[in-house]
Amino acid sequence: MKRPRMILFDYGQTLISEAKFDGVRGTRAVLEYAVENRHGRTAEELQRAADEMNHELGRFDPARRHLFQVEVPNHMFSSYLYESQGVRLSISGAERDRVFWDAASPGEPTPGIRDFLKFLKEQGIRTGVISNISYCGEAVCERINRLLPDNEFEFIIATSEYLYRKPNRRIFELALEKAGLAAQDVWYVGDQYECDIVGAKGAGLTPLWYIGAIDMPYTKRDDVLTVESWEEARGLFTGCGAG
Repeated sequence: MKRPRMILFDYGQTLISEAKFDGVRGTRAVLEYAVENRHGRTAEELQRAADEMNHELGRFDPARRHLFQVEVPNHMFSSYLYESQGVRLSISGAERDRVFWDAASPGEPTPGIRDFLKFLKEQGIRTGVISNISYCGEAVCERINRLLPDNEFEFIIATSEYLYRKPNRRIFELALEKAGLAAQDVWYVGDQYECDIVGAKGAGLTPLWYIGAIDMPYTKRDDVLTVESWEEARGLFTGCGAG
């Protein structure tokens, strides 16, 4: 196995383990900033409207999420949601993303990730992030940098800013261009089989399946390099060929 010059990481359930999503809790936090609520909408009513929109769009179905390869930025989604329900807010789209996200699904670093990132730095292996995420890039960078303050990610790609979602090869090609590297020099680590593993492999990167914080059913596969902890990932570098 060839030693990578760079490792790219997924965000959710890879770098950061997020609590179970609670949209009502997130919407309730956003409503604290309402300056007008023409119809007296509750957080529960607004979340039902959001659920209807997501169902129409075909988003977030675990069995089909890999087929949804164009990102819907949350600032567009939420602007329509709130304004169509007669709600006007006093905060910007970026702040709305942060307020909602922090309340709906707070996160914490996956066990051992800070030590693994430190190890990669000591090994001279570059790092970056590609995340399938609708929250704006500003909010994503703020959360990652707050929860992993010692990171040295060269870039953090939030698909909300770049149209395409994994497993589409274009989002991986964007990262390679930013890195100035060929696909064979880069590993990609993530928790979702179709989006992260199949997607990275299709773009020519070496995929590594991290299942230490996975929050969905999965079946181990003999043909996929898989680790259950960052300590196990570190062990892969023993005997790894020169990059």
